[in-house]
Amino acid sequence: MFTLRRYQVPVLGPGDEPLSVLHLSDLHLTPVQRDKVAWVRDLARLEPDLVVTTGDNLAHDDALGPLLEAYAPLMDRPGVFVLGSNDYVAPRPKNPARYLLPDARTAHEDPEPLPWREMTGAFRSAGWRDLTNARETLEIGGRTVSFVGVDDPHLDRDAFPPPGPRADLHLGLTHAPYTRVLDDMAGDGCDLVLAGHTHGGQLRVPFYGALVTNSDLDRGRASGLHGWPGPRPDAPGGAGSTWLHVSAGLGTSPYAPFRFACRPEASLLTLVPRR
Repeated sequence: MFTLRRYQVPVLGPGDEPLSVLHLSDLHLTPVQRDKVAWVRDLARLEPDLVVTTGDNLAHDDALGPLLEAYAPLMDRPGVFVLGSNDYVAPRPKNPARYLLPDARTAHEDPEPLPWREMTGAFRSAGWRDLTNARETLEIGGRTVSFVGVDDPHLDRDAFPPPGPRADLHLGLTHAPYTRVLDDMAGDGCDLVLAGHTHGGQLRVPFYGALVTNSDLDRGRASGLHGWPGPRPDAPGGAGSTWLHVSAGLGTSPYAPFRFACRPEASLLTLVPRR
């Protein structure tokens, strides 16, 4: 039940042409998930101006080939990426009730490594920019866009990069939306921050929402378009906030392959002039 979410985000200057951003996250791909590969490939028909992936692409050491097959039609578009824990190491069986704890992280003992070096090498060869604790700029649609990104905060690998040049449009990327990183990105002047990791809660209770976010982000921002640290910038009280988009992602751990009231998703964000 893959779903494409569409949002308009007013972050551009007056008279600027819209810019479309395809946000993909948390594929957690295994070699047998051919329907997911086909669905992601078909997203190329949207012809986005920019492709963003916020990590956790892999869930199996043989998934690199299918992953690159899925992304292939998109890799001739400008792109940027950061990594998540399940790009570095394979998921392992664990008690799903751990996610109800204040901190659900577990130590990796003899983790099975995933082919993340080969994956990032393929991304970079296609021209996608690696934002692992880094800054970059890209020329997109005749304008300069600056980016800042961090390595996965869920693994405590994030190290916010030193100050650097920023363009009129400044975007931030993180896999896991931990509040320390969101604060840094808001302080850095990001117009929009993109994150994944939460799976939208994965299990959502009608009229209540996500049970958990698997981070210190509040449940109300488990997925969708919000503001940080306050309300959305276009809402009352949101004047000091930046835009935050959290993707519910396209997959799950192969050891907990179910969602409830939380369809797997990608998002097409159309950036438009501020009102």
